[in-house]
Amino acid sequence: MSGKDEAELSRLLRAAIAGDERAYADFLHRIAALVRGFARRKIVQGGVDPEDVVQETLLAIHVKRHTWRHDAPVLPWVYAIARFKLIDAFRRRGRRIEIEIDEIAETFAEPESEAISERDVNRALDCLSPAQRSVVSAVSVEGCSIGETAAKFGISETAVRVSLHRGLAAIAKRFGAGRE
Repeated sequence: MSGKDEAELSRLLRAAIAGDERAYADFLHRIAALVRGFARRKIVQGGVDPEDVVQETLLAIHVKRHTWRHDAPVLPWVYAIARFKLIDAFRRRGRRIEIEIDEIAETFAEPESEAISERDVNRALDCLSPAQRSVVSAVSVEGCSIGETAAKFGISETAVRVSLHRGLAAIAKRFGAGRE
């Protein structure tokens, strides 16, 4: 961009701040094209849409136009705003990269099955009271729902939940879950 273009943009923004709507529309149109090119050059991977950066920048320019110093060049001010809006867009996206699962599926190891022997299960259940043992066995081993277990033993669902929670906590305490 030449010094003549910088001078023209400065003139347009001064006129816009003074109330000239046409000058403001022309200024925004020209700035949008510059910011669009800037955003497209900076965004090399997906996840951030350059048009979102353009719109956020134009909105920020509109809200902060009174902060521009009339004796200063306008382009560094505009590019600073655009840079901050681009950074904001990358922060919103986060540090994740989106890729197709098909591209990396063969790199995953097959999940290992966690085979727990019946002896291990019985050993864990042995530390429980008979009522807790029945509930934990029904829900965790047999796969019954809370409602099914309540009906099976003739107790409330709340009692099943409490017994299950206490039983699992006792097993965890006994076998060291949560130890550093």
